[in-house]
Amino acid sequence: MSNESTAEASKTVVTVDGVEVARTEALDTGRPHNPQPRLAITHEATVPWTEVIAQRHGDERRSVHEKFLEWTGQRMVVLGKYDPGIILERHGHSSDHVIYVIEGELWVGEHHCPKGTLIVLEEGAAFGPLVAHPTEGCLLFETWLDDVTPVPADKDGYYALLESKGIVRLPNPSFVPPPSAPDGGFGQSDRFS
Repeated sequence: MSNESTAEASKTVVTVDGVEVARTEALDTGRPHNPQPRLAITHEATVPWTEVIAQRHGDERRSVHEKFLEWTGQRMVVLGKYDPGIILERHGHSSDHVIYVIEGELWVGEHHCPKGTLIVLEEGAAFGPLVAHPTEGCLLFETWLDDVTPVPADKDGYYALLESKGIVRLPNPSFVPPPSAPDGGFGQSDRFS
């Protein structure tokens, strides 16, 4: 590798809303790290809401919408907006998952999680069902590590719960993931709960 390409590889790439704006020196932390670390700044207002889960509640369509603030092979960071009464199945994920309730209320199984609650779901743990407040819904800040794939914990119980409440799970809406997202079939099938 030439000195010029070695010097370039030790730079931090700085992006704002996905556009490279600068390169700065990369720090040597003494630990293995990305060969070309990033400083990424994303303004929430520049990211559209994407419908990822849909249900029929009586005559109303209710959904989970997400703003994909960051989605790479290393992590996913979203704002998640759950319509009132939306119910997600008991599940885990193929990596650690962290949720912070910004607005509204969420029930995680029997645990009430009002605004200001932090939920940490480590890989291998399951939680749920997740039930958004019946009239307010909720707004969540969520992040996952590398593999965001959900792992169902009780599909039969989920469908029985929906049926008991007169809720019909609709097919997940198709969507186009951001270009930075790893190819994993997301947006093409029922990869989300």
